[in-house]
Amino acid sequence: MKKILFLCTTLLIFNACKKEEGCTDPSASNYDSQAVEDNGTCIYSLSGCTDNLAINYDSNANNDDGSCFYGEISSIINYSVVDGLLSDFIECIDVDINDNIWIGSSLGLQMYNGFEFVNYTSLDGLADNNIKVISSSNNGNIWVGTDFGISQFDGLNWITYDITNGLISNQIKSIDFDEDGIVWVGTNSGVSFYNGTSWDSYSDANSDLHWSGVNATDFSSNGDKWFASPLGGITHFDGSNFINYDDSDGLISKYSTDLLIDDQNNKWIGTASGISVLSATNVNVINYTKMYLLPPPDTLNPVVDLEIDNWGRIWVGIYVGYLSEGGVAYWNGDAWLDLDIQDGLAGSNIKDLSIDSNNNIWIATTSGISKVITQ
Repeated sequence: MKKILFLCTTLLIFNACKKEEGCTDPSASNYDSQAVEDNGTCIYSLSGCTDNLAINYDSNANNDDGSCFYGEISSIINYSVVDGLLSDFIECIDVDINDNIWIGSSLGLQMYNGFEFVNYTSLDGLADNNIKVISSSNNGNIWVGTDFGISQFDGLNWITYDITNGLISNQIKSIDFDEDGIVWVGTNSGVSFYNGTSWDSYSDANSDLHWSGVNATDFSSNGDKWFASPLGGITHFDGSNFINYDDSDGLISKYSTDLLIDDQNNKWIGTASGISVLSATNVNVINYTKMYLLPPPDTLNPVVDLEIDNWGRIWVGIYVGYLSEGGVAYWNGDAWLDLDIQDGLAGSNIKDLSIDSNNNIWIATTSGISKVITQ
């Protein structure tokens, strides 16, 4: 009996001395006012979008704040010569850091600020009126490629570069900028790059670049350069070595048309037969051939241009010349969705894409320009 009494007394003393455990932080959603000792179980409310179907889904959020958005297309606005274009046949388009739209045609260059068009021609300092490529740098300069060299515009003055003062070739295929602001100019003979002071070049004569030249350049997060070649797949340059990838490595085609590297260092390679995605490790390849649905038996989607919006969606311009059919498709992370003239685009012959800071898609066609407004 004494042993039982002692045990009961001991348990009463132990329970009386034991501190209540729980969440002791008043800012936590599971705050326990009776708890004396914090046991690390506090749960904090994190507001955000909790719908995993939304573009801005936050996996860490546990309190939906109504901010979810889905990037849906709300409307399409078309522009033509009636609205101020020099020509409906648009070769290229780009958006600068101030969301001005730069438009190239065979009649010259135009800038659209949302209210009016400003025109530039060879009389103003362009290398040529037949514009092939436009690209805006992070410092606001506009670079314009032609078959007679490349012209740089700082808002006041034009400077033209060609084979006489630095370029490896006058036929400009692409213009891209690395994180250091160096401009890389793809040509039919290779790639020339300019550091603000001097030009240098790579070609098949001094490197392992393909002889067909360069029509796109992009950069991985570590600064490595990647080049697309019209007839030779893509080439990786790590600063010392050139490594080539083509259909023998799993690409859907060696006929490359564009190149884009996403935030995960996946390489999206546009080709004459569709898209190949080379993984960040440069080992695995995923191929897409049906981004834009065509009537049977045609399935392959020749890629014209690749772009990525602020939400990480991949946009692709597609045109099948022998069918005179084309449109724009975008990858939402799960599936491809597409747009064409039946949805309101200005034309089927897609030439170029560009995306402004509001994720509106500007589409150059041979029948005018379409602005796809997303929300």
